Amino acid sequence: MKIAGLLKRQTPQLDSGELRSFVSSFIDRRQSFLETVLKHGSPLYVLDEAALLNRARQFKTAFASVLSSVKVFYAVKSNSHPAVARAVVRAGCGLDVSSGLELGAALETDAEEIIFSGPGKMDSELHLAVQNNQRVTVLMDSFGELQKLEKVAVGQGKSIRAGVRLTTDESGIWRKFGIPLSQLSRFFAEADKCRHVELSGLQFHLSWNLNPDKYVVFIVSLGSALRGLERSYRQAIKFLDIGGGYWPPQGEWLQAAATPEGVLRQTLLQTSGNTSDHYKYASVTIDDFANHIAQALKKQIPDDMSYTVYTEPGRWLSNEAMHILLTVVDRKAADVIITDGGTHAVGWERFESDYFPIINLSRPSLSEKECLIAGSLCTPHDIWGYTCFGDDVQVGDVLLVPNQGAYTYSLRQNFIKPLPEVVELVNVESGVLLPSATRKPGS
Repeated sequence: MKIAGLLKRQTPQLDSGELRSFVSSFIDRRQSFLETVLKHGSPLYVLDEAALLNRARQFKTAFASVLSSVKVFYAVKSNSHPAVARAVVRAGCGLDVSSGLELGAALETDAEEIIFSGPGKMDSELHLAVQNNQRVTVLMDSFGELQKLEKVAVGQGKSIRAGVRLTTDESGIWRKFGIPLSQLSRFFAEADKCRHVELSGLQFHLSWNLNPDKYVVFIVSLGSALRGLERSYRQAIKFLDIGGGYWPPQGEWLQAAATPEGVLRQTLLQTSGNTSDHYKYASVTIDDFANHIAQALKKQIPDDMSYTVYTEPGRWLSNEAMHILLTVVDRKAADVIITDGGTHAVGWERFESDYFPIINLSRPSLSEKECLIAGSLCTPHDIWGYTCFGDDVQVGDVLLVPNQGAYTYSLRQNFIKPLPEVVELVNVESGVLLPSATRKPGS
C-alpha cells in the first residue's frame, strides 16, 4: 500500500504558461542565434555576457541592500571559461577558486581579491597562494592544512590571510569538507602557534538550495558556537563566508524519470513516466535568500563581532550565461533526429533527468512535439531531449538548448568527437530574420 501511494504521488508539474513564456523569450531573439551559427557554424557554446552581467548586478544589489558589508566572489568551478571570470570581475566581483589550476587562471584576471577553497590542497598550490598573498585568501580545510600552509609561508618568509571551513554535515559525505563546529576553539588555539597564518575568517557552504532554510538552520548553530568561543578568537574574525548554493530563479525543471515517483517506477521495472510531461521544484528569489540570511546573521551572530559577509555564487550567476546551438544532420524518422553536437559538451547524461526545452529556431513554434533529439556520439545515452518546440524538425534546422551555463562547460569531456567552440552571442538589433536555407547543414 505504501508503494502504491508513492507511485500516485505527483511532483508539481511545470506550468505550461510559464514554459511557453520562457520559450517565447528565446524565439524573440532567434535572429541573433541564427546569425551566430551563420557566422561560426555549429555546434557552439554561446556566451551571453549581457545575461551574466545582469545576474551579477541583481545578486550584488540583493545582498548589499540588506547587509552593511558584503563581498561577492564568483565560484569559478561553475563555469570556468576565462571570459566568464573576466566579465564578473568587471562587474565588481572577486573570484572563488578550488584548485591551483583555477587559481592560476584567476591571477591572470584583474580580480583584486581571490579566495582559495577546497580540500586536499597540494604544496605547489599553497606556494602559489602565498606568492600572491596580497590578492589571495586561503580557506583551510583541516588541521593538517593549517600546518602545511604555515610551513609554506615560513619557507617564503611571508604571511597569508586565511579562514577555516566548517562542515555542515558531520555524518554524511559532506564531512569531507572542513572541520566540525565543536573543533573551532581548538583550531584557533593551533592557529595561534602559526605565526605566518592570519586566521581571520570562517566559511561554510550549503549546496543545491531552493530556499534559505538550510542557511538559517546552520547560522543558528554557528551563532551558538561563536558565543561559546573565547572573545579574542571571536573578535579576530573579520569575514564570514556563507558560501553559495543558491538555486537560480527558474527553479529546478525535471524529466519524469527524475521525480521520486519516476525513480520508483524504474526500480519496479516500469516506465518512468510520460516524456512529454515536465516537472518543477520552485525556487525563491535571490532577494528572499538575502533577506532571510541577513535576518539570521543579525539575530544569531554575537554583537561584539565586526565582520564582512562573503558569498560565493556560481550557478546563480552563470546559469543563463551560456547556451548551446546545434544543427540537425540526420532525420531517421519523423520523431527521431540526430544533431551535430554530442552531450559530452555538458559532461554527463544531464537531459535524462533535467528538463530544458529544445527550441527549433528555424521553424519556431510555442507548440511542443514529441521527438527524440540525440547527439552524434556512439552511445545511446547521448540524448538532448524527448520533445521540441517547433512546427517540424528537418535536416539543416538550428536547435537551441538554453541556459546551459552552470556545471556544463566546466564538466565537458573529450570523448569521441571534438568539443564545440565558444563564441559570443551576435547582437542583432534589426533586420530580416535569417532562414535556415542560408547555410549548409553542418557548416
